[in-house]
Amino acid sequence: MTQARWQQLTEWPLAIVAAIFLATYAWEVIADLQGPEAMAAEVIIWTTWGVFLLDYFVNLSLARERWRWFYTHLFDLAIVVLPMLRPLRLLRLVTILAVLQKTAGRAFRGRVSIYVAGAASLLVFTAALAVLDSERHAPGATITTFGDALWWAFVTITTVGYGDFTPVTETGRFIAVGLMVGGIAMLGVVTATLASWIVERVALTEDHARTATRGQIRELSAQIEQLQEMLEKRSA
Repeated sequence: MTQARWQQLTEWPLAIVAAIFLATYAWEVIADLQGPEAMAAEVIIWTTWGVFLLDYFVNLSLARERWRWFYTHLFDLAIVVLPMLRPLRLLRLVTILAVLQKTAGRAFRGRVSIYVAGAASLLVFTAALAVLDSERHAPGATITTFGDALWWAFVTITTVGYGDFTPVTETGRFIAVGLMVGGIAMLGVVTATLASWIVERVALTEDHARTATRGQIRELSAQIEQLQEMLEKRSA
């Protein structure tokens, strides 16, 4: 089996696994699970990690130039390794974003808005989970409920930053930086898409104008030829 074939076959299954992870992680964080329920959630979360670990090594083994693939896919390695640290587990959801991006790309610009809306919603939701997970039990924390975390994520991704809720842990601040960068990146995607659409429309209008002009020139040439023929007949 080729690497391209493997990636094609596992694209949606990995997205489903990431969605299962998100649902389990959300349940664990929002409900603040303890005891057997927390253990069950952890089993599911670590199982999904195992699936991503397997996918990484299969891709590495199927790559034609393994060393080149390794150092050009360090981010994929980070998705597998860093989620061993609890607050960074949400990196696995990059898989869902990748599927959304490919779907939007295949559907051209008409569906980019769907991708941006989906990615923004996912980013806000997951950032709220991550910051609540890291902040809730910290001394002096202001973000102690999921509602607080969701409000904080909204005002942070829009770079409004009211300051009513702020992270007090290093992990929480790291999540805040990532959320702000993500918000700016999405704004860039929207701006670039809009600019591309405007350029395309202008180019299309110019093409139509050129086509119309060529048609008019051909009509005028035909009329001139007819007049010349009429004059030649009369002079004869």
